[in-house]
Amino acid sequence: MARNNDDMLMEDELAAAFLDDNSEATPAAEEPAAAEEASPSDDDGWDSADEFPGQLAVDVYETADKLVVKARTAGISKSDLDVSISDNILTISGILSGGEDEHTTRWHIQECYWGEFSRTIALPVQVREDENSVKAELKDGVLTITFEKEKVEAPKKIQIQ
Repeated sequence: MARNNDDMLMEDELAAAFLDDNSEATPAAEEPAAAEEASPSDDDGWDSADEFPGQLAVDVYETADKLVVKARTAGISKSDLDVSISDNILTISGILSGGEDEHTTRWHIQECYWGEFSRTIALPVQVREDENSVKAELKDGVLTITFEKEKVEAPKKIQIQ
C-alpha cells in the first residue's frame, strides 16, 4: 500500500504527541509551511552513518578452558574483516558492501546496514593472546573467535606474623 503525505503528517503528529516536552502538541495541519518544507530527504536528526560506524552484535561465553566470541557476519568476506586483540581488548571491524546500486533512483525501504562497522570488547576473563592460542573462523556467516583462557592460580594465603 502506498503512503501519502497525510500518513506522514499523522505520524509526525503522533511522534510530536509522545516526544514533545510540551503538554500540547501542535498539529502539523496548523503549520502548513513547516509541513511543506519537510521531505523524506531532509535531515531527520539522526547521525549519518559516515560519522559513526555501525555496531556489530556479538555473543560472548566461556567453557572450562576457552572464551568464545561469536558474531553474525553474513555477507562479509574474510578480506573485509579485521580482528585484533591487545591487552585483553578485542576489536572486530570491517566493511559490509553490496547495499549500494548506482542505478538506484529512490529507496522505498532501507533497513539493512551497509558500510563500515566496528566493535570493541573488553574480554571478561584473561586470555592468551599468542597466535597459537587464538583461533578465528568464518563459516556460514558466523565469525567465531576462540581464545584459550589464561591459567590463573588461586590466591595464596599469607600468614601474618
